[in-house]
Amino acid sequence: MSAEVPRNGRALLLTLVWVALLALFFAEVEIQIEGAAGWAANLPTWRIEQHWLLDIFWGGRPMTGYHAWVFSFMALIFHFPLFFFAHWSWRAEARVIACIQIFWIIEDFLWFVLNPAYGWANFNPAHVPWHKHWLAGAPTDYWTFLGTGAVLLALSCWPVRATKAGRG
Repeated sequence: MSAEVPRNGRALLLTLVWVALLALFFAEVEIQIEGAAGWAANLPTWRIEQHWLLDIFWGGRPMTGYHAWVFSFMALIFHFPLFFFAHWSWRAEARVIACIQIFWIIEDFLWFVLNPAYGWANFNPAHVPWHKHWLAGAPTDYWTFLGTGAVLLALSCWPVRATKAGRG
């Protein structure tokens, strides 16, 4: 009996490690860009502060030009392998979306932990006003993205059923 991780398990683990590494680097970039003023508070960008759709899709946070461009850019980056290899499938799309969600959870958390203006001790609603909704010590976005990301990752790993010759 071998204690090795199955090939698909290794690939998934490597993918998650790579996503975490990307999140670490991007968190450091954002710390350099934003400093102590999170959610682009001091950046020269447009902002939409109030709109009912922000509560549904943006966790009540303002929509900024900075975030519109950064989120779109990261979505394109994560989709790049699908275009590079000219391979798209629902399974691959599920993996990409899961990785994007996990990336943003890790990146956002690392932004706080590694940012000299915050640190672990200040990762709470009192010091982070742009995360308006918290549950069990973390923004609710983290729990939502973790849950949907885990489901999408599981779906992306689900075994493909063999079809009979000449069918489907």
